[in-house]
Amino acid sequence: MLHERSSDLAIAAKVEMPIDEFPAAPAPDFDRYARIAVVHDWCPNFRGGERVLAQICKQLPNAEVFTLFDFLPAEVKEQYFRDVEFHASAANRIPMVRKFYRSLFFFCPFLIEQFDVTGYDAVISSSAAFSRGVITRPDQPHLCYVHSPVRYAWDEQFSYLQQGKLGFGPKGMLYRYMLHRLRTWDTRTAHGPDLMLANSNYVRSRIHHIYGRDARVVFPPVSLKELPCVEDKDDYYVSASFLAPYKRTDLVIRAFNEMPSRRLVIVGEGQQSASLRALAGPNVTFSGFLPRKEYIETLARAKAMVFAGCEDFGIALAEAQACGTPLIAFGRGGAVDIARNLGANPEPTGVLFKAQTIEHLKEAVKRFEENSHLITPQACAKNAQRFSEENFDRAMLESIGAVQALHRIT
Repeated sequence: MLHERSSDLAIAAKVEMPIDEFPAAPAPDFDRYARIAVVHDWCPNFRGGERVLAQICKQLPNAEVFTLFDFLPAEVKEQYFRDVEFHASAANRIPMVRKFYRSLFFFCPFLIEQFDVTGYDAVISSSAAFSRGVITRPDQPHLCYVHSPVRYAWDEQFSYLQQGKLGFGPKGMLYRYMLHRLRTWDTRTAHGPDLMLANSNYVRSRIHHIYGRDARVVFPPVSLKELPCVEDKDDYYVSASFLAPYKRTDLVIRAFNEMPSRRLVIVGEGQQSASLRALAGPNVTFSGFLPRKEYIETLARAKAMVFAGCEDFGIALAEAQACGTPLIAFGRGGAVDIARNLGANPEPTGVLFKAQTIEHLKEAVKRFEENSHLITPQACAKNAQRFSEENFDRAMLESIGAVQALHRIT
């Protein structure tokens, strides 16, 4: 352990050192076999955030995972987290907690602070909400991979309150006050990590706006080897996501209801499943969750993927590109990093539309069809190479080395 004066210097350096002065590569004595605590918000199922978590653990053989709620099936752990030890919070043992764990968000800052990770060589937090607030030693390297600042506590608060029909009655005011307290805690813990990584330029801008910190952009890993580029497309569009309100699958369905000659396949389930099925016209079909092989085939055979939400990154969008499938997406969020917009790039891979309206989406579909010969499967697959697992691994190892080097300052 560093002596007291070294710790003080490390803390000062953490606050004052400009982002581009961090070492560009791991120090020579960087040890991949160090004991590292990887703190992840929660693991309700295996989606984008959990894929990032799995890739981090894959690179660090002695990593242990700390997470508030762990509902991952045994077969998922066997495939993606073999020999990785998981530590869940005490709340994970509450009867039937799987059904209401999201409603415990007000309790999660307290729960995350109960994990004792102070005995580990370094800490990596994988955070879309709470994990960044884990308590660490002053001389303990802490790298934070930010999937998003707490979405429902900041700029999307009003959207979430509206969707939950929480006005200014007693329940609505209670929720608003709890979100206010969450923002206070979130701001207080924002300067704990030595270095923040953002999963997109959009999240990087949110980190700067909300926390006043800079971050490096490290795109999430996409398993390109299991995503073949398919040139022969079928006559349908696809939308694939968890069916939550912010994904705006409702807007995609409404737009295709007004384009009855075009087929749309919806992949996924979620809290909006029933209402979206009721909304859909006869040209819209739902596949539900698909096994991985069928999911990839559905992406690869589609003429284009359509997405109307504002996603922090959107691994499904990058996977579609790897399959040679163009994107028609709302031009905000991670889609801007992923798609090379028609008219703005010599090798376009998609069409971005400016506003979340039915008319803008319909116009984007029309523009895509009129110019589809300019958007080739080969260009899409080539574009997706930027999101490879190898690029992610290299950036993560360099970043861990950077924060370790920071704490070796004497």
